[in-house]
Amino acid sequence: METSVIKQANPQSVKFAREVLQAGGVIAIPTDTVYGIACLVNKRESIQRLYTIKQRERIKAIPVLIGTLEQTSNITSSFPTAAYALSQHFWPGALTLVMNKHPDLPFELTSYPTVGIRMPDHDWLRLLMQSCGPLAATSANISGQPSLPAAKEVLDELSGRVDLLIDGGVCAGGIPSTVIDCTLSPVIVLREGGIPEPAIRSVLENS
Repeated sequence: METSVIKQANPQSVKFAREVLQAGGVIAIPTDTVYGIACLVNKRESIQRLYTIKQRERIKAIPVLIGTLEQTSNITSSFPTAAYALSQHFWPGALTLVMNKHPDLPFELTSYPTVGIRMPDHDWLRLLMQSCGPLAATSANISGQPSLPAAKEVLDELSGRVDLLIDGGVCAGGIPSTVIDCTLSPVIVLREGGIPEPAIRSVLENS
């Protein structure tokens, strides 16, 4: 398989990406943190491909990216107060919130009762998801290897594995998102990334 490449600045890039996704394809995308690989959340075989491409263990769940807050209604079965406060302050941004998953989500996405959700601070990507719906997405690198902030690095590593690469140059953030488990009270920081833990605690203390 040959990986197609299209510049993010191309006026047809959203249309092309949507068509590949709706056909069951897997695409590499720029985000506000690092590049990711993604497919539609309702495409079971495509989600399985994400694991294969990354050489990722099946016990590790795949997070979900959303383009609007309303899209969470199909991803999570509840929206805890702490999660809502954090989303209002940090979304769109480098924050993944772990919440109870919606019962209609595919088992392939996560075998756990929870799912990680993030709204990226990336206008093009949110526009794509407003057009086609939420994406199952994970970092565009082989498991255990460093995350990739540049399109050229993604093409070097994943050429022939993904159907389409959206070339957005170098991602502005370059640091993975902070991950917060909002199913517990108080919440737990599972991974500190683009947003420091003190900023998380400050919001929660004042909400």
